[in-house]
Amino acid sequence: MSGEPRGSLRRSLSALRHDPPAVAGTVILLVLVVVGVAGRWLAPAGINDIDVAQMLQPPSWSHPFGTDELGRDVLSRVLIAARVSLEVGVISVGIALVAGVSLGLFAGYYRGWVDNVLMRGMDVLFAFPVLLLAVAIVAVLGPGLLTAMIAIGVVYTPIFARVTRASVLSVREQVFVRAAVSIGASDLRIMRRHVLPNVAAPLIVQTSLSLAFAILSEAALSFLGLGVQPPAPAWGRMLYDGRGFVTDAWWLGLFPGAAIFLTVLAFNLVGDALRDVLDPRQLTVSEARRSVG
Repeated sequence: MSGEPRGSLRRSLSALRHDPPAVAGTVILLVLVVVGVAGRWLAPAGINDIDVAQMLQPPSWSHPFGTDELGRDVLSRVLIAARVSLEVGVISVGIALVAGVSLGLFAGYYRGWVDNVLMRGMDVLFAFPVLLLAVAIVAVLGPGLLTAMIAIGVVYTPIFARVTRASVLSVREQVFVRAAVSIGASDLRIMRRHVLPNVAAPLIVQTSLSLAFAILSEAALSFLGLGVQPPAPAWGRMLYDGRGFVTDAWWLGLFPGAAIFLTVLAFNLVGDALRDVLDPRQLTVSEARRSVG
């Protein structure tokens, strides 16, 4: 019985190939991954190569994205910063995913006082605005890339915990789970082999959407000077550095801002498509339309 949802999950994911927005988002993400991995080799100049004679030069053949107030090549810094943003997004969401899923599994499976204690703790975190809580955590731990990852991971943990708990509460009453309990399977084995695979669909959707928000959060922290520290490049920090040159050097904010926009858009396109194909009601409508056609 538990294998049936996994087969449905595979069929749903294969439907993404016929969804133009999902394909577009996937292509953008693949390009970003390539840029993140090979950015140091793709960058036409060093990220901290200062050339005062070339300061605040507009986009040209020699500097396609122009130069900043220190004469550094903006294109090179945007390319290198892609790796930083993707790393922060993936690692911070990974922290939230592991912690949130673990808490949600135990809360939904055991219910009772375990559920009350764990979910009340998540409610406390939910009471704070996401960015405000992340700023508070970074203020305690100190600014930097690692603390930004930890802060973003902590603030998104309650989301994964609640999504997991809600799914586990319904899966827990399924026949195959009761059968596993009746034959004496351990709780950990039941959660790992029978419950977790059957709550994967909403977690996949939440992960893709959280990656977009995590990258936005990292950009906000870096803009506030609490994330990536100079001279390392980060899209948010580049926006901060270019805020004083909006009229005289528009390219300083345009290109890192466009990079953030495209990255968040790509994750949202993929996340929306995943939500549509993994929702059984949406999947039924899609299959009906195909059969009619």
